[in-house]
Amino acid sequence: MTHHSHNNNQGETHVDLKGKVAIVTGGASGLGEATVEAYVAKGAKVAIFDLNEQRAADVIGRVGADNARFWQVDVASEDSVKNAVAAVVETFGAVHICNNFAGIGDAAKTYGKDGVFPMDKYMKVVMVNQVGTFNVCRFAAEAMAANEPVTSDGGRGVIINTSSVAAYEGQIGQVAYSATKGAVVGMTLPMARDLSTLGIRVNTIVPGLIHTPLFDSLPDNIYDALAATVLYPKRLGKPAEIAHLSVAIAENDYINGECIRMDGGIRMQPR
Repeated sequence: MTHHSHNNNQGETHVDLKGKVAIVTGGASGLGEATVEAYVAKGAKVAIFDLNEQRAADVIGRVGADNARFWQVDVASEDSVKNAVAAVVETFGAVHICNNFAGIGDAAKTYGKDGVFPMDKYMKVVMVNQVGTFNVCRFAAEAMAANEPVTSDGGRGVIINTSSVAAYEGQIGQVAYSATKGAVVGMTLPMARDLSTLGIRVNTIVPGLIHTPLFDSLPDNIYDALAATVLYPKRLGKPAEIAHLSVAIAENDYINGECIRMDGGIRMQPR
């Protein structure tokens, strides 16, 4: 007997993003901004969740007001996220993709010359990176669950979260950041399992050193030293490369429950 009865060769090879609706948190700058542009290029409509209205306006000016809208959202606030997700569904008709880039860093030692790590600083990182990511996920999943399936397998949507190589190789002073990025890695598979019966996938991008505006202020010698730590290619990554991966994850319905490092093979040293 042949295996054709299993229907292996039927159906779509990829999910068409044309006309789909994506939420991108942190979409007004850096990795989020590049991803907004990449989704719009594929024909998707994008809801930018960010705090920076002016930067979001610049992004929308480039991609077109028909293709993207801005909501001022505090990802750590239950009401802020709940109301914004409802507004996206009202405006664009659905949510098919949720891509969480909103995040902050901090630098302090657990204990050092300034004393113990200040708890308020620690909690701020936890609230944005960990709680904020989960908060957006849960309301986006609720919206996706109402979708008519968009694939023959019953797919309704995809959640793409953002961790960091700091989740695995956090450097000195990155204890809060690394803990929250490790939490994002840790929630990937259980969340994928939670949402599997709804046809909602969950994946995480794990970026290495990506050239966001944060790096523009570094002196040349420091920048060059960072680039030299990358295995190959010997440079910082580009936001567009992360955006390309976001599109690939959204389009490929068989990528699920996975954390994908995108880092040029870097393995971070203690400092």
